[in-house]
Amino acid sequence: MARILQLDTAVAELVNDGDTVALEGFTHLIPMRAGHEIIRAGRRDLTLCRMTPDVIYDQLIGAGCARKLVFSWGGNPGVGSLHRFRDAIQHSWPVPLEIEEHSHAGMANRYVAGASGLPFAVLRGYAGTDLPEHTDTISTVRCPFTGEELAAVAALNPDVGIIHAQRADRAGNVQFWGITGVQKETVLASARSLVTVEEVVDELPEQPGAVVLPSWAVTAVAEVPGGAHPSYAQGYSERDNAYYQEWDAISRDRDRFREWLDTEIHEPERSAR
Repeated sequence: MARILQLDTAVAELVNDGDTVALEGFTHLIPMRAGHEIIRAGRRDLTLCRMTPDVIYDQLIGAGCARKLVFSWGGNPGVGSLHRFRDAIQHSWPVPLEIEEHSHAGMANRYVAGASGLPFAVLRGYAGTDLPEHTDTISTVRCPFTGEELAAVAALNPDVGIIHAQRADRAGNVQFWGITGVQKETVLASARSLVTVEEVVDELPEQPGAVVLPSWAVTAVAEVPGGAHPSYAQGYSERDNAYYQEWDAISRDRDRFREWLDTEIHEPERSAR
């Protein structure tokens, strides 16, 4: 059954150095505040998984938390490159970064296989690309019924899956709606999971089209209003487009990034003590 914890307590308990961690959310409900707490906790040597690593992974990489990135696309959506990611690849700053690249469909199928308890997933994909030549978790399998050769991808089972959602009740049942991406699969595929939510309520109201994760499938819930900012939480907040534009300038320069890290991430922690 899910426990309701403070965010710092949940990250301290669930995320360890060297873990494989997935923070998922597709343009919507991105668990930004949870990522910032991982930076504050000083976690190192993480393998970070995400279908679309964007600003939060740029920040985690720049802070020295990541050893490896498993992904299918990376960029500052609507703006341009991830400059801390680029710096780590090109100049090993602040630490060298290994990459494992997939297609969107490949990553999604890896989560589905992990959530289903299967060792791999089968899909029509990767044809015409050289990704299988560079990625050990991509192979092929021949259909026993038709003889067709298909792509196969290894299941993805993170140590910790982290998502953001709109609501949870006091028993730890989670409810979210809108663009839901692979959040459900991430939680079900992971050994441990943390869901940050906009609010904890006494009872989950009816919500058309909502996904409900039962308490038994979630390790911990943390009430974090605005926990997806600058991404949005449908029904609660809008996307902060200016933040993404401002990040481009901040992330281009190491000194300016260090200043951001100190004032926006570490200074709030010191002030709270």
